[in-house]
Amino acid sequence: MSVGIVGGGVTGLATHHYLREAGVESVVFEADGEPGGVIRSRTVEGRVLDLGPQRTRLTPSIRELIEAVGLDSELREADDPPLYVYHHGKLRRVPQTPREAVTTDLLSWRGKLRALAEPLTDSAEEGETVEEYLTRKFGSEVARYYFGPLYGGIYGSHPGEMPVERSLAKALAGAGIEGSVLISVARKVLAGREAPPIVSFDDGLQRLPEALAEAHAETVRLETPVREVRRDGPDGERAGEDSQFVVETPDGETVVDELVVTTPADVTADLLAALAPESAAALRELNYNPQAVVHLHSDADLTGAGYQVQYDEAFRTLGVTWNAGLLDRDGVYTCYLGGARNPGLVDRSDDRLASVAVAEFEEITGASARPLSVHRLRRGMPAYDRSWSALDRVSTPEGVRLATNYTARAGIPGRIREAKRVAGELADRRGKSTEASTATV
Repeated sequence: MSVGIVGGGVTGLATHHYLREAGVESVVFEADGEPGGVIRSRTVEGRVLDLGPQRTRLTPSIRELIEAVGLDSELREADDPPLYVYHHGKLRRVPQTPREAVTTDLLSWRGKLRALAEPLTDSAEEGETVEEYLTRKFGSEVARYYFGPLYGGIYGSHPGEMPVERSLAKALAGAGIEGSVLISVARKVLAGREAPPIVSFDDGLQRLPEALAEAHAETVRLETPVREVRRDGPDGERAGEDSQFVVETPDGETVVDELVVTTPADVTADLLAALAPESAAALRELNYNPQAVVHLHSDADLTGAGYQVQYDEAFRTLGVTWNAGLLDRDGVYTCYLGGARNPGLVDRSDDRLASVAVAEFEEITGASARPLSVHRLRRGMPAYDRSWSALDRVSTPEGVRLATNYTARAGIPGRIREAKRVAGELADRRGKSTEASTATV
């Protein structure tokens, strides 16, 4: 079996790594000149800036990858520092322990008491939005001032536009939470289960996809965009479902038995237009929230992971990561603007975006700042909004697998987990095929 992988982000490269470990022949096609996809790291004025994700969790699978590619010595670890929500003119600490839940000023006493009734409520209902679910489970205060800003802020979406089954349900399932959220969390606390530490690398998160690409350099083709994917039929005729695939690039054609596509929805739609036109049309309906990422330098000396801005506040900033305090990034703070609330903001000039980020950071924190860089994520984060119902109409042809942040959970741990699963399925299929061939002989 041979596998073609379209996309050299962390999902595609991890899939490639696991396949090669299993003895499966595979090749990665990446249009860009460097690996990583949305995971990008740059150095400005001697300071490391991450243009996409700012950190990840050191899950067992990620630890294994780090050890496999020799990045142990470059690893930076951090404990879980305080996280804040800006609400009613003040940064308010998000409770992370039962004691903090009692003392937090993010919620009133009425809101805290209402949250305790959560174990008496039912699980998610069909068609329920994240905001409706959180309100029914925990009350309006927790929904609006606590979970809502934290969860919706990650994706730049409003919780009122995010169906539970397309978003939060996957996160709860991934965390092993069934039924009552409070009871599930309490059981984990009593069992002494802690979240894996927060990590990055000395030169930024892009070191992981870079190291994966370097480890398999002979079969990772950078600057090689895929122009077309088609079945391998004679003389251009339509081939059967069990035929191979021809991957056409500027360098020529590569024939593979299986195809793994890890690209954004619109790019995937173009690739599958001839093979699965109805699925391609559905993929084009999926919304991404564009975001502007503005890095600032400040001597604020803030201790914590950062803050989200409660979505009723009159600010254009979605949230800020405190890289300086979180991972010792020498005065670096990363501001996110745009999202579903203000998607047109990313089209403003660099100077305008920098001005907004600086002004709002200074107003919220009381500390002065200056801009270091401005970067745009046109496809930002998956919106996980109502447009995600289009996924019900996506059915890939036999031999084609989608491994993406719109078919499974976003975030690096989720991407690695899916890569491992897909590679495992392909390796198993190869084994069964080999056994069948041997039996026939």
